[in-house]
Amino acid sequence: MEFKHTSVLLHETIDNLKPKNDGLYVDATFGGGGHARYLLSKLQSGTLIGFDQDEYAIQAAELNFADLLQNGSNPRLKLVHDNFSHLKENLVELGYSDGIDGIYYDLGVSSPQFDQADRGFSYRFDARLDMRMDQSQELDAYKIVNTYDQKEIAKILFKFGDEKFSRQIARKIVEARSHQPIETTFQLVDIIKDAIPAYARRTGGHPAKKSFQALRVAVNHELEVLQTSLEEAIEMLKPGGRISVITFQSDEDKIVKRIFKKYSEVEVPRGMPVIPENLKPTLKLVNRKPIIASTEELENNNRSHSAKLRVAEKI
Repeated sequence: MEFKHTSVLLHETIDNLKPKNDGLYVDATFGGGGHARYLLSKLQSGTLIGFDQDEYAIQAAELNFADLLQNGSNPRLKLVHDNFSHLKENLVELGYSDGIDGIYYDLGVSSPQFDQADRGFSYRFDARLDMRMDQSQELDAYKIVNTYDQKEIAKILFKFGDEKFSRQIARKIVEARSHQPIETTFQLVDIIKDAIPAYARRTGGHPAKKSFQALRVAVNHELEVLQTSLEEAIEMLKPGGRISVITFQSDEDKIVKRIFKKYSEVEVPRGMPVIPENLKPTLKLVNRKPIIASTEELENNNRSHSAKLRVAEKI
């Protein structure tokens, strides 16, 4: 089983964690395991916990990392089939309540998920409207498109996809489904194309790109679970431990930036000579401006163009 995926900002993400040989680390978005393999190459006796809610990714990892998973009584890698919003709960169950030395996130959808036509993530393939990263959950793109009211669909397209024609698209969706259910990606693509004026379709890439992104974010509650997970990750970090987060959307980056700011900046009352322990910051920023891909990576990995990496350290 293959899960080919070119990792974005590979060295920058892992090297900024300053891995310790015997450290305990978490990969919150295991995917194809590119970042994981590089990190594990730097650990002599340390352990990596890999989270992924995609069962296909877990199955692929069980085959591709079998030697590390079955390393006698002390496996170098442990896999968790769950959403990273349940980070703390799973770490405690595994016996790691004392904390971790580092954690990293590579957000968004991985290349294999886009390339699996039957997952319904891509407007390039005709498939049932799905877009679930966790195949066990009930909510999928089909349900949103066929049961949500016009106003709610428009809100999703605008909020999560920055689609300026969100109202027109939502109206066309409701009109189309009044005749028959919208079941496939290509059906939805045709509706979106019909809703967007011809002049707008000529620029800015595929006309369905923003809408498909918005539906995927809504189906998987991506922004809500990111905030929950980051809060738990910061709590679980040991002093000196670091967190690296790669984002691909402005809304994701805003959440990371806001939470890092929340824990790295404090308001100290005027005239207070000593800052009380409860007012001291929890984090310090490793980079104030996000790290972006090098010219070489931009040329070789198209997915890296919108990538931003932020890193912080637990004080």
